[in-house]
Amino acid sequence: MKYHIVTYGCQMNKSDSERIASVLENTGYKSAPNINGADLIVINMCSVRQSAVDRVYGLSKKIANLKKNKPELKTILTGCILETDRRKMKNKFDQIVSVQEINHIVSNTTPLYSSSFSAYVPIMTGCNNFCSYCVVPYTRGREYSRPSSEIISEIKRIVKRGYLEIILLGQNVNSYKNKNGHYFPELLRAIQNIPGNFWLSFLTSHPKDFSDKLIEVMANSPKICPYLHLAVQSGDNQILKKMNRNYTAEQYEKIIYKVRKRIPKINISTDIIVGFPGETKKQFAHTKKLMQKIKFDMAYIAQYSPRPHTKAFQLEDNVSAKEKKERAQILNQILKKTALQNNQKYIGKKIKALAISPNQAKTKSFKKIKLNKPAIPGTFISCQITDVHAWGLIGHPLDATQDNNINSNQ
Repeated sequence: MKYHIVTYGCQMNKSDSERIASVLENTGYKSAPNINGADLIVINMCSVRQSAVDRVYGLSKKIANLKKNKPELKTILTGCILETDRRKMKNKFDQIVSVQEINHIVSNTTPLYSSSFSAYVPIMTGCNNFCSYCVVPYTRGREYSRPSSEIISEIKRIVKRGYLEIILLGQNVNSYKNKNGHYFPELLRAIQNIPGNFWLSFLTSHPKDFSDKLIEVMANSPKICPYLHLAVQSGDNQILKKMNRNYTAEQYEKIIYKVRKRIPKINISTDIIVGFPGETKKQFAHTKKLMQKIKFDMAYIAQYSPRPHTKAFQLEDNVSAKEKKERAQILNQILKKTALQNNQKYIGKKIKALAISPNQAKTKSFKKIKLNKPAIPGTFISCQITDVHAWGLIGHPLDATQDNNINSNQ
């Protein structure tokens, strides 16, 4: 019997799929390269944006055609599923399993990692913030933090297997708190103290929970990558209030100032939503100004998509699709300019990088490097940067005799 898993959405979904794959293989299933060769198809869906939901509907039609010639084919839908979508899809799949049920099934399972050198480790799931546009509290439920002992044991096993990169996952990692009263900074310290040569990073953080203590731990922990993804969503305080983000643009800027002061070489990325209900041109201009001021290395700019069950769904979606697209293009042009400026400083530098494919590596600060000479994936390499563009670097892998004065914290 063969299975195939189709995964949509964030890294948390990808991690869930790795654990689902492990459970299936432990029961005798083998992986199929695509849905055509599978006896069981598992779809791990995302409901954050309507476009992701639409892709599941499209896939369900392909599966229906497959079932005409293969009636014994079984299908399971799981992941972040809104109740409205669950009702619409109940006749399209043989079984619908909530993400909470999946978490219970796979909680103590060693994942079937998709990479031999980089591993996702969920530390918490769910969210208590109820941002007015977001479905996560309705699909993944309230926050739950894994016991720190369980997390530490998993990471020790991973490091023992030779993994070079550990990425901690959670809808809001810096709200982590286990039953023993250990918070996220304490967890990071404990992981930092695990022996081994590995990089440590985390996704994602919420500005309202980003403490000075966390900044200090990041600054003083050599294994922690100088990379931070901190979603701002808007640069306008009225819009932030309507989004229920519980911080102001000024407070966000203050966090970025503190982080850059303590970790000067840090790479900062963010999420931004344009065209939120009622967003005026003046309010959008505040977001534009914030982007120009902060000079992000990367930003994931989304056009607002109304989601059922959320508070914002009750608001009139009164920014036209054309206007949303234009605003996204404006911000992307700003990003392209600032990202290129930020990357210029790498030209001529020798840095340590992790080869993630024969032709690509990444720096400790998550900058992608296009390699002009093949490297062995899953190895740390020394690399000289010869050129840059807005979205990455171009570099030449160095021989061991050429790697003097390597900067390992870029």
